[in-house]
This record gives sequence, C-alpha cells and structure tokens, in this order.
Amino acid sequence: FLFVLADGSSGRSPSTRASDPAGEERRRQKNVKRLAVLGEKDSSVKLLEELVFGAEDELLERLVEDEEESDKLLLEDRDEESDHAAREAAWVDDDDELEEEVDMKHRYGGDLVRGEAESTMSKQKLQQRMREHFQRTMGGTPSWAQSSEKKTKKRTGRNDDDLLRRTGNFVASSDTLPSGILRMKKCLPANSARPSDDRLTTVQFHPSAQVVMTAGLDRSISLFQVDGKTNPKIQSIHLERFPVHRAQFSRDGETVIATSLKNKMFYLYDMMEGRVTPVHSIRGLNEARVKEFSVCPDGGALLLSGTSGYLHLLTLKTKEVVRSMKINGDLSGVAFSHDGSKVFANSEEGEVFVWDMRSSRCVNRFTDDGCVRGTSIAASLNGQYLACGSHSGVVNLYSQEACLNSANPKPLRAVKNLLTPATSLTFNPSSEILAIASRAEDEAVRLVHLRSLTVFSNFPVTKKKIVYRAGCLDFSPHSGFFSLANNKGHAPLFRLLHYRDF
Repeated sequence: FLFVLADGSSGRSPSTRASDPAGEERRRQKNVKRLAVLGEKDSSVKLLEELVFGAEDELLERLVEDEEESDKLLLEDRDEESDHAAREAAWVDDDDELEEEVDMKHRYGGDLVRGEAESTMSKQKLQQRMREHFQRTMGGTPSWAQSSEKKTKKRTGRNDDDLLRRTGNFVASSDTLPSGILRMKKCLPANSARPSDDRLTTVQFHPSAQVVMTAGLDRSISLFQVDGKTNPKIQSIHLERFPVHRAQFSRDGETVIATSLKNKMFYLYDMMEGRVTPVHSIRGLNEARVKEFSVCPDGGALLLSGTSGYLHLLTLKTKEVVRSMKINGDLSGVAFSHDGSKVFANSEEGEVFVWDMRSSRCVNRFTDDGCVRGTSIAASLNGQYLACGSHSGVVNLYSQEACLNSANPKPLRAVKNLLTPATSLTFNPSSEILAIASRAEDEAVRLVHLRSLTVFSNFPVTKKKIVYRAGCLDFSPHSGFFSLANNKGHAPLFRLLHYRDF
C-alpha cells in the first residue's frame, strides 16, 4: 500500500527511496498532480476566469502562426522567383533585344492608352502601363507584389508618413490597412459548439478576454472561447419564456445585460458566479417594454431607448431612471462619442440629435443628407467618424467634428452598396473599417475601408452562402476577428489577417 505524505513523497522506507531516486522523483511529481486536482474549481468557471484575467498567450501564438504561415508561403514564392531570375538563360535570341512595337488599336482597351498618339507602344512601356493599371484597380500594390525591402519597412514601421496618414490608434497594428482586398480566413462559426435553434440576435466579443457571446430567440445566452479552430463552449444559460432581443457585456466584462421583446423586465447574468438576477421593475420608467439599450462608456449606467422619442438614463446600482431626454419623432438608433460626453440619436424621420450627457441638453441637430427614414447610427472610437444608415440602404459617413459644430454637415461619402434598409453599423476598434449590413436580404453585408472610403471587394464571398441575413455585427478588441449573427442560428467567424492581435 502506497500512501502520500503532506510534502508529496511516498511512505516507503528511506533505503528504498535512496536506491531508486529517479523513480521516486517520478512518483512524487505524479502524487503532487493528484493533490492539485482535489482543489480545482468547476471547469467552466475556472476556464472563464483564466480567459478574463489572462491566459491569452496561447491564442496570440496561434494568430502569429497564421501570419507566419502566410508570410512563409509568400517568401518561398519570392525566393523561387529569385532563383529563376539568377539562373543563366539556356538560350539567347538576338531578336529579344529589339524594341518590338505592339499595336494598341485592336488588342487592348482604352484604359492603357493615353491619347491617339499611342497607337503603338513598346513592350516595356506596355508592361509598365499594365502594372500601373493593376495597382490602381487593387487600391495599391498588394502585399505579394511588394519587394522584401518594402515589406520589411512596412512591418517595422519605418515609414514616418504612415503615422501621419493613420486613422485610429496605433496599438492593433504597425502598418496601415490597405484598401481593395481584405486578407481574411474563414473559421468555424463562433458558436459551432452550440448552434442556436432560432434566429441569433446578438454576437459580441468580450472587451478584454478571448471570449465571444451569442444570444437569440431560442432563449439562451452562450459563451465560447475564441481560438479560430474549434471555439469550445464555456457556459450556456437558458432563460424561461424570455427570447433574447439584445444582450451586451458590461464595461468591466463581468456581467451580461439581456432584454427581451414584449416586457420591461431584463436580466443580469454574473459570469464569474454563474448567477442570473431578474430585474422586474425599474423605478421612474413609464414604458410598457424595454428592448433597445446601450451601455454607457462610464460603465455605471444604461441608456434605454423608449417610445415617442424618449431616452432614459438608468443607473445599474439602484435600478432607477435618473433623467430622460426626448427627440422629435421616434428613435431609430443611438451612439456615444468616444469619451461618452455626447450621444448621437437619429430619428425615423431622418434627423440626427446631439445631446450633452452632463447637462442633458441638445447641443446640435441636423438632417441626415438625403435620408427619408433613418434606421441606424454608429460612431467610431477615435472620434473621427459618424455613420448614419437609412431605409433606402444608403449609409452616410460624416466627420464627427462637423456633426458637433455644423447645422448642415455634408457626408464624406455616401455608401450605396446596400439595396435594403441598413439595419446594423459597426466600426472596428482601430477605426479603419466600417461594417454595414441589412437583415432584410441574404449576404447583405459590406466592409468599408475608411481611409480611402471604398468598399472591400472580396467580402462577402458570393460562391457559397455563409452570411445569410445578418442582424448584429462585431469585431474583437484588436480587430483580429470579425463575426455576425444570422437568422440561421449561426455566428460566422472570420480571421482578419492584417491584425496580429485578438
């Protein structure tokens, strides 16, 4: 019989231990592990604590591996091309040295010809002209066509001009996001470990951990670890007779707030303790139901969207409304400025109101350009952009500064790629991408490159439907992943390869 002492050693005699020190050390380590198991917490709670309070090194290694694999393939291709170029030609033709002229009238379109005088063109000049045309079409030189010197310069951030041209913070990536083609990889759906039986209404990444939440009309809220491979489930709760219309993390990421469709009760879900608390009544709230809300940037309050244009500020500590604001018409969306001092609210009548949160005063008001009926609104985290969606599908992109100070701001760009109402708008954390979507049509999702104000041409992929009707969009904290909630109960997940962090 072998028993374990408090120090983890076995109860055999000293002479036995001395005769086999290697075997004794193996047994000691094995017994220490057995003792450690006795003090472990519930697996789901322990995993959630590790994800919220650390343990992201493994994910970061995977993200870097994805990038390194892509770079390795590009590097091998470039080295192979260099080897071919360095080899001595097996055959030399004297005619190759002649400057051959190419007839431009019949073989090529007008994009390569600049004037009637260029009826013929040398091969060398034609190649240069085709290269320039390709780069214009792609929105710049693609990464695989750049020289190694340029790639190194881009990765190490030695180009000082890039710092002046950036829009957004400088934490997520050291180089500027190129336009044209967005490098991405399709992953397993974020909720593949537990798909929803009904339409998903919410997908949101945790503000500080490698966790994503989904919720929907099947009355459930689920948390998953995001690894891009299997995305295992961490926790899942079921709310009886409570189809979830909207769910959102608190600012500290420890609580989930969830509202439903036809009543003003809402739930608070403490993830660390696994406790669900129903809030049946809200003092000072004269509304039949609560559906739409936003978590205030200070983290201690919610801004509830009511009927008849009312906005109600609810404190989470006392569960009461402390003040209300009202716009003309019915609300269609609200968005906070980056510092939380202002809130933008647009109405179904196509007007945008700017409220000061400290004084509860309307400080500006303007009409969304060309809008007959407003449907959504979003503000970028860097304080630079404001996006307003309309029933026609047009999304107007404004300067936030102009919206704060001008009575008639003009859009920087009107994005007209959606043909049905623009119901969802989301900026990525670095304010380089705007995601727009309509839940009225399949595959009606587009990603807008903000620096060039152009739409990425490679999303969504049209060969196979994976997006379907999207009702909610979100980016991970450092834009490494993008996900959406669709009407099929899935949350398609995409790895954005430009961003190295989660």
